[in-house]
Parts: sequence; structure tokens; C-alpha cells
Amino acid sequence: MRWAVAWSVLAGLGAGVAGAQELEGEAREPGYCAFVRGVGDAESAVLLAPEVFASVGVVNSGDAGWSEGGPLGGPTPRIIAGLDYDFMGLYRGLSIRRRAQAECERYRALSALRAAAKRGTDVGAEAALAARAQVLETALPEAGQLLASLREDVKAGRATLEELNALQLRLDGLQALAYQTAKERERLAALPRPTERPLSTWLQDFRAADARVEAESATLRSASAWRVRLRGGYDELINVPQEVPLFGSLTVAYNLGNLWQPSANARAREGRRRLLEEDVEGVSQEVAGLLRELRAGHSAEEARLREVSVLVTDLEGQLRDIQAMETAKVRRYRDYLVLELARLRAEQAWLKTRVAELGRFLGEERP
Repeated sequence: MRWAVAWSVLAGLGAGVAGAQELEGEAREPGYCAFVRGVGDAESAVLLAPEVFASVGVVNSGDAGWSEGGPLGGPTPRIIAGLDYDFMGLYRGLSIRRRAQAECERYRALSALRAAAKRGTDVGAEAALAARAQVLETALPEAGQLLASLREDVKAGRATLEELNALQLRLDGLQALAYQTAKERERLAALPRPTERPLSTWLQDFRAADARVEAESATLRSASAWRVRLRGGYDELINVPQEVPLFGSLTVAYNLGNLWQPSANARAREGRRRLLEEDVEGVSQEVAGLLRELRAGHSAEEARLREVSVLVTDLEGQLRDIQAMETAKVRRYRDYLVLELARLRAEQAWLKTRVAELGRFLGEERP
């Protein structure tokens, strides 16, 4: 008995150290995961461990199976102590922990889906705006130099005021686009960060984890119909001769209600799957609508990217052709081409990055 108590104390200390290490590892995970795992560990702890019992009382010695050497039915003190272990508790405890893990994975996927839903059609816009801003940061100083040069030409009578105003309007358009880009980047910075994985993958993970939660719940319901108990320990009748004051027994019990559980669990599993699809306020409906909208926008922006790329190539060709010409009218046309090309390059950079980001987010491979 003393050895058994000592081993129990050591096991408890070891469990405490393991629990502390587990808490340190879980400090960086989502709070919901720490919560469900903690609840799962607490519920499974009493199922995985054996039960220690002890009782002291007085029994009829005849009922205790002894009549020789004493009067039949005489009161006899009795001490019982031992261990009781239900092997189905081990099975249920492990199922509870697996269910907690599935609930954590379900929460992670659900959080990613909700973050994407809050961002909506702005998915991929952050990187696209950064690409546009980079092009504008390069183009605006050059455009400012062109405007300053044209002002000098106006003062010298080599250019008209109308030409100056036209160039000023084009430069104002580029500056307004830069301001709008900076404003949009600030707005998007306040929204949840986009996920690094395709949205369709997160949706599949969410449905798979939800199905595992229901599967583990069904396992627990079915396991409650079984009981496999091993019970043994010390059993002594005081002042009664006994050769070996020990006892042991194995009990197996089965509840016939388990025969009807498989069909009921199947209905529950199918009902839960349909609930995810039918819930108009659920994440599945919201993400499905977002996917349709993003795919439609993706196709339209791909078409626009092809058009803009053709225009950029054409203007670059025109600009190369007139670089060697030095007449005033050619210079005015060159300035126009430079500013228009800067605008189109900014749009091209935005579209190229946006299409690539949307393709990655939607899980569609693009060449």
C-alpha cells in the first residue's frame, strides 16, 4: 500500500509538470482553443484515471460467506479498499480530447472565414494598392519636372497657357490617384489581415472539422452504452480467518438502446451538415456569396488587365518613336504620353497584383 501511495504522488507531480508545460505551449494559441482543450482535459482526467475507493462497516458474517467458528449472522466489522477502473472511460476520455482538437481546428477555420467575409471584395486590394503606390511614387516627381519645364516655356512664349492647364490637369489626376491610394491603404490597414491560404481551403477545413466534432460526439454517445469495469483490492473481515483478503472482478455491461443509436447518429450527422448549408446567417452562405462575387470580379479584372497591357505597350512604342524629335509640338505630345503612360502603368500594376492575389485567395492557379 505504501508503494502504491508513493507512485500515485509521483504520477500526480508528473502530471502537474506536464500540465504546466502544456499551458506554456498553449499561451500563443487562440483563447478559444485553450478553453476547449482545458475543458476537454478536465473532463477526460476523471475518465482516464482509476477510481480509488474504501469503505468501513459491519456486515453479517453469514452474508460474508463465513459461518464456521462464529454464530451465523453475527455482526462482523469489514474493511474494503481498492481500485475501480472503467476501460470505456479511457475510450471516452480520448474521444473528448479529439473532439476538443476538432473544435479548435473548426474555430481557426471559422475565424479565417469571418476575417475574409469582413474584408469582402477588398481581398487582395492591399497588395494591389501598394503596387500602384510604388508606380506613382516614381512617376510623380518626373511629372512635376515636366510641368515646371512647361511653365518656363510659357514664360518664354514657347508654349500656350492652354497646354499648361492641360498638363496641370493630368498631373492633378495622378496626384488625386496617389491620395486616394494612400487613403484606401489606411482604411484596409484597420481591417482583419487577409489569410495566407486559399479561401476554398479554409472552407473545406471548416466543414471537415465540424464533421469531426459531430463524429466524436456520436462516438461518445455510443460509448455510453458500454461498461467494462475492472475492480479489485483489499477485503478483510475483522477477527475472521481469511487466507487471502483480496478480491477482484471484471464486469461487462451493454445497454440495448445502443442498437438504435447508429441510425439516430446518422440523422444527426446529416442534419448538422445541412444546417451549415441552410443557415442564411451562417458563414457557409456568406462565404459562398463572397466567392461568387470575387470570381466575377476576378474575371472582369483579368479582361481589363489585358486591355491595359495592350495600351501600355502601344504608348511605350509611341514614346520611343518620338524621343528623337525635338519640335515644340512633339515635346507637348511627349509630355502627354509620359503622364498617360504613368496613369496606365499604375492601373496595370494594380490590376496585375490584384488578379494574382485574388487567384491565390480563390485557390485558382494562374500562369
